[in-house]
Amino acid sequence: MSNQLFDLTGFQRDTLTVIAGLDEPSGQQVKEELEKQHDEVNHGRLYPNLDALVEEGYVDKGEIDRRTNYYALSERGHEALQNRREWENSTVPPLDE
Repeated sequence: MSNQLFDLTGFQRDTLTVIAGLDEPSGQQVKEELEKQHDEVNHGRLYPNLDALVEEGYVDKGEIDRRTNYYALSERGHEALQNRREWENSTVPPLDE
């Protein structure tokens, strides 16, 4: 099973995961969600990574209005996250508390 997510940075994988959990979020919504786990996420870090995810075909980008875009998980992104989850589940034993 090939998983393209190994080629992404941890921040990009986190960004993809956040987008998967929201309904067509704006960049600002993605930023706010990421900041729950990361320290401050600045514009210069977020948007180049969003653009890279779009260019690689993991994320679709659309327009909400002239100033705001939305992001949505593409079919490739969904498959990659699913494959990653299956790999993690097969590699890490259940974490019983």
